[in-house]
Formats: sequence, structure tokens, C-alpha cells
Amino acid sequence: MNKKYLMMTGISLLTLALIACSNPTAQEPGPDTPVPGTPDNQTEQPASEEQKEEGNTLPYEITTLAAGLNVPWELDFLPDGRMLFTERPGTLRMIENGQVLEEPVLAFEAPFADEGEGGLLGLAVDPDFESNHYVYVYHSYREGQDILNRVLRLKLTGQEASIDKVLLADIPGGVNHNGGRLKIGPDGMLYITTGERYEPDMAQDETILGGKILRIHRDGSIPDDNPINDSAVYSLGHRNAQGLAWHPDTGQLYSSEHGQSNHDELNVIVKGSNYGWPLIEGDEQEEGMTSPLIHSGTDTWAPSGMTFITQGPWQNSLIAGGLRGEALLKFELDGEGGASEEPSLEVLFQSEWGRIRSVSEGPDGTLYLLTSNRDGRGDPAEEDDRIIALRPAK
Repeated sequence: MNKKYLMMTGISLLTLALIACSNPTAQEPGPDTPVPGTPDNQTEQPASEEQKEEGNTLPYEITTLAAGLNVPWELDFLPDGRMLFTERPGTLRMIENGQVLEEPVLAFEAPFADEGEGGLLGLAVDPDFESNHYVYVYHSYREGQDILNRVLRLKLTGQEASIDKVLLADIPGGVNHNGGRLKIGPDGMLYITTGERYEPDMAQDETILGGKILRIHRDGSIPDDNPINDSAVYSLGHRNAQGLAWHPDTGQLYSSEHGQSNHDELNVIVKGSNYGWPLIEGDEQEEGMTSPLIHSGTDTWAPSGMTFITQGPWQNSLIAGGLRGEALLKFELDGEGGASEEPSLEVLFQSEWGRIRSVSEGPDGTLYLLTSNRDGRGDPAEEDDRIIALRPAK
């Protein structure tokens, strides 16, 4: 097996024979969907077969923080302990004192669009929130017959938010491949992943924002040190990047990206670099283009939101949600700068909770997993969708 293929320390990856497609029988949560409870009555998850085989040695305690959600996409934390999360059909919601508030913080209306993979996607809380109360979101919208995406700055007051400013608009969108991850880097800039809406050549065109990783100031202006003058483009040649994370020690940026049908990627992102789509994938090489640090070979991860763990038993591990792979992906990156030629991969919770859209680390080291089984491609269970909490075991 090629050295860039995964090195497994856990269960083998699930190999699927069919490309996931829309599931018309998936039902959205209705008015009778249970509202998640307080911390005293959160549901404790039974040990999985994997945990039983390993003597239940997982260094985290698993509970269901929230259930009956409508395709949660991203979660972030407010300084006072509250949490915000997006639901793809268009609601920004809040968790306060361990309970999801019934009323959304903000419900998006037209020209908002939530067709296919589009909708209300990325979310980031401003690092200076206590003084400015800013929150950033990425969402799809319609303009005539076109689906586009944009980045908004919101202002949160109490339990309600309002649109403060459009920071970046006219990002190419479509029914599929909208990108949508939104993160604030160690440099204080907003980083944004965009898709190429099934127009592969778009990813190689420096003048188009689709198929890129973008970087802007938090007021929407273009940084002077971006690689292309007066352009938000930070890197190009991406198909549909879904995750962004910075190594806690080195500050190195990594991204996760979906391959065409396999060859999903973990990339080391360098300013101005070209990551090759649609000209190369997997181990293919081309002068002037960057191959992935690791890819899935003929297996499929469909990696999505991810984070480096900064504390606790998995410190410095890179954790990513797997959609079609229906697992949590735990990468160990060794070597100088945290980047190794052969990162190891452990596949956890295979098929335990279905599609995992994203994973976030809370201030106390708790990990929060968002399931995505009501997105039209999953097989939702009665409690879906859920936010699963993994708290470091005492």
C-alpha cells in the first residue's frame, strides 16, 4: 500500500460501494421533537462494542447534549459559557445552561437558500466578543436564478442576533459543493472554504472565489499580505474543502477536503499554494502543485469539520468528522512542525452515530460532535440529529 495511504491503529475504514444519494424518506424534526434537557438529565451513551473490546478504556465519558436537531452544521463558544450552533435550514440557535433554547437566536429569510448542501453553514465567534458582540456566519442565498454564498457579521444582544454587515458576497454556490467552513486564525483573520459547485475548472481560476480557501479581515477588507493583490484568495485548487484547523504549537494550517469519489484529503495549507484540483488527486504530482499530506486511497472518509485537541488525553491529535465514512477520524501528526510524511489514523465510533459533520473542543476540553443524518444522505435514528459530548474522564 502506498505510504500516503492511511496507517491504521484502530478499526479499518468502512468501504462503501455506492455514492451517497438523497434519501427522500428522511423526515425533519417536527413540533413534537423532544427538547434536550439540562445537564442533570442528559442521556448517557452506552459503551460501544469497540469500547467493550478495549475494556472500555476510552478516556472520555459520552453523553448526548442535545437531540432532535435539524442538520446542525457548526458550533462555537461564547465567553460566558453559552454555545451557538447553526442548523442548515436557516436557524442560529443557542445552548444556555445545558439546554437548547426553543426560540432561535436568528432565523434567516429570503433571499436565504437551503437547497441541497447549501444553507446556513459556517459559524465563528469573534475573539473580542466581550467588547464587540460580533459573530460571523456563512450562508447560501439566491440572486435571480443563481445560488451564491456570503459571509455576514452578526451582532448578538442577549438571546437575539441581527445582521450587522455583509463582509463578502458573490461566492459561487450551487446545490452541491458550497464549502462553508468559517474559522478565525491565530492571526485574527477570517478563513473561509469555498466549493467549485461541480465546475472543476473554477478551482484553478484565480479570479473566481469558488474552489478556494479565502482570507479576509474581520471587517471584510482584504489583507495586504494575501498572495494575490486585492484578492481574498489564500490558496486554490480545492474541490470542496470542509475543515480548517491550526496546530496549537506551530500555528500551521491544515484542511480536510472531499475527493471525487474517494482520495479524500488532509492538506497542509501554505499561502498561495495550488492543491491541484481537478488536475491531480491522490499521489499524482504536477510541477507547481501540492499533493495531500495523506489521502484515503480507494476508501472514503468524506472528512468535514475538524479541530486540534489542545488539552486532555488526546492533546495535539487532529480530530475530524467523517460524513460518508460515518466515523470520527483521529490523526497523529509527528515530525517537525507537526507534519509527517506518514500520519497515523485511528478510526473511532464507526457507524455508532452515523454521519459526523463537525467536531469542536470546548474551553474545558469537552469535545462536541455534530451528527448530520437528516441532511438527505443519512439514515436518521429517532434522536437525530444530535450533539454528542465527550468529556475527559475523571
